[in-house]
Amino acid sequence: MSTQTSTAVAEWLAHAQDEPGHAWGEWRARGVAVLPLGARFDAVRIPEAIVHAALGTAAPREVAEYLARRLRGPVIHDGRTMGGVYYALARPRAACRWPHADKAAWLGAGTYLGVPRPERTQPPGTHWVVPPQADGTLCPLVPLTALVLAGWHASTEVEQ
Repeated sequence: MSTQTSTAVAEWLAHAQDEPGHAWGEWRARGVAVLPLGARFDAVRIPEAIVHAALGTAAPREVAEYLARRLRGPVIHDGRTMGGVYYALARPRAACRWPHADKAAWLGAGTYLGVPRPERTQPPGTHWVVPPQADGTLCPLVPLTALVLAGWHASTEVEQ
């Protein structure tokens, strides 16, 4: 990602807050800014087990390539919480059409998400598995749903 694109994406993300300067300060201090969901974007919290079951791999490079190709939108990974989770950023208020909350929670208005600065693409800590490629580019609902359902079915077959 070019520096110009990274800056434009960071500006777009930072404006999720009423005071974008707070996001910039958090990115400088910690590399991750806590941003409110529900206005610019929402997020789907997908357990690592579901993503890995859908892909048949936990290899970071393969996971990143698959998610970039299939979801066509930004995805964050946090390996430090809840056994590891992925957050796929999606269009706000699409949750009204999300019947899969029992498999992957839709997070929207009233929720905050730790969002890494756009160039933070490697562990340790919260990082982009698929960085945003342009301001406003989000994961479409159809491939997001397909990923969650495929992973859920694959993971429940393994358990049985």
